[in-house]
This record gives sequence, structure tokens and C-alpha cells, in this order.
Amino acid sequence: MNNLKKNKIIDSSFKVFGVLFTLLGVFILIILIYNIIKVGYTRINWDFLSSLPSRKPENAGIYTAIIGTLDLMLLTIVFAIPIGVGAGLYLEEYAHKSRLSRLLEINIANLAGVPSIIYGLLGLGIFVRFFGFGGSILSGALTMSLLILPIIIVATREAIKAVPHSLKEASFALGASKWQTLSKVVLPSSFGGILTGIILSLSRAIGETAPLIVVGAMAYVPFVPHSIFDTFSVLPMQIFTWTTRPQAGFAIAAAGAIIIILIITFVMNGIAVYFRNKWQSKLQ
Repeated sequence: MNNLKKNKIIDSSFKVFGVLFTLLGVFILIILIYNIIKVGYTRINWDFLSSLPSRKPENAGIYTAIIGTLDLMLLTIVFAIPIGVGAGLYLEEYAHKSRLSRLLEINIANLAGVPSIIYGLLGLGIFVRFFGFGGSILSGALTMSLLILPIIIVATREAIKAVPHSLKEASFALGASKWQTLSKVVLPSSFGGILTGIILSLSRAIGETAPLIVVGAMAYVPFVPHSIFDTFSVLPMQIFTWTTRPQAGFAIAAAGAIIIILIITFVMNGIAVYFRNKWQSKLQ
């Protein structure tokens, strides 16, 4: 009985500390967001969104950074989603449970926690130098694809695991083949979880700066890229550049750009939550 009471007290203590640390983290986050909005909301206007970068803080805009970010994310989606979802589907449904497959699964899970700068060095060596793509949007997109691939693979596998086994058995009982079962039952049922993983991985990618600096993203690009082989800049890179400037006007511009990237991230996460809840309600 004494041990049982001690365990209950320890569990209660952990819960209390967990709630306190969560509230503390939320409070700090609210303060940070409030200060950013307080400083940067004055710069949020059409001129700020549609103007090119400038050496004068009052004229500086984020148009090229927004276009570069959108181009980078679209190209990353093209490369990462088919490979990531396909690899997750193969590992979960087709790969034999051998020592090699278990080793591969462990390494993929570990790759999801590798610092992003490592992916930047990998992209520099392979895409920039070996293939000769240079500091282009293509090099950046391929590097970011490597960054988010482990996350998409793990999310896809977990979403497929969550599909009730009874649905697969019912499909097989009706005479469906394995591919018909996967394409008509498993993937539609796990679509919400897969989409959530994809959007959350893209939310991480959209805020990365270190790998893009290594690959060769430019701090100052006074033109809009017209090809995947053009140089580019992104919002995190533009924010980083402005925060290093001594003029106070650039700090205000950086706060405005942070608000924009926060809005994009919150919208993407909101879309992920919406589709996940909508898909779960369909399955119930």
C-alpha cells in the first residue's frame, strides 16, 4: 500500500510539473508573438508584400523572398511526397520483416532527428558540386526534400498502421488483390494522417535557414527567379539578413516578415488539423 501511495504521489507530481511547464511555455510564446506583432504590424501592407529588397529599410519588401519560398516549397512537394509516401507504403506493406528492413526502419527514424545543417552539407556536396546545379532553386528543393523525407515516411507508416486490420480482411474476403486493398481501402483510410504528416513536415521546411545558407541561397536577390536553375532567396533568409543590419528600420521589417511566415505556418497547420478531423469523421 505504501508503494502504491508513493507511485500515485509521483504520478501526480509529474502531472503538476507537466502542466506548469506547458503553461510556462505557452506564456513565453504568447509574449514573443505579442512583441513581434507589436513591432512589425506597421509594415504589413501591400507595398511591403509587393516590393523588391532594398538597401533602404523604408523601401525594403519581401516579394522575391515570398516567390522564392513558394517556388522552393512547390518543387519540394514534387520531389518529396511521391518518394516519401511510396517508401512508407513499401516498408509497411511490402517489405519483408528481416534484419535489413528493421535496420532501415531504425535509420529512417533516426534521420528525422538529424540537425538540418547536416542535410545542407549533404546538399552542398551532392547537388551543388557533384551535379553542378549551383545555388539554384533546384538544389535547395532537393536538399529540403532530403530533410523532410524521413518525417513523411514515418508519418505515412504510422497512418497506415492506424487503419483497422478488419478493413483489410474485409477487402481480401471480397476478392480484392493486395494493390486494390491498398489503393481503395488502406490509402483512403490513412489519407488524413498522411496529409497531416506532409503538411507538418513542410511547416518545418518553410522555416529552415541553415541548410539553405549552406546550399547557397542568396541574402539579397533584386529579381524574381524565372527558372529552377536561378538563384533565390526565402523568407527565413531575408529575416536573418535584416536582423543582422544595424538600422532599426530593418528590425521592424524583419518583424513584419516574421508575422507573414507565422501566418503561413499557422494556416498550413490549420489545414492539416482540418483535413485530419474531416477524414476521421468520415471513417467513424
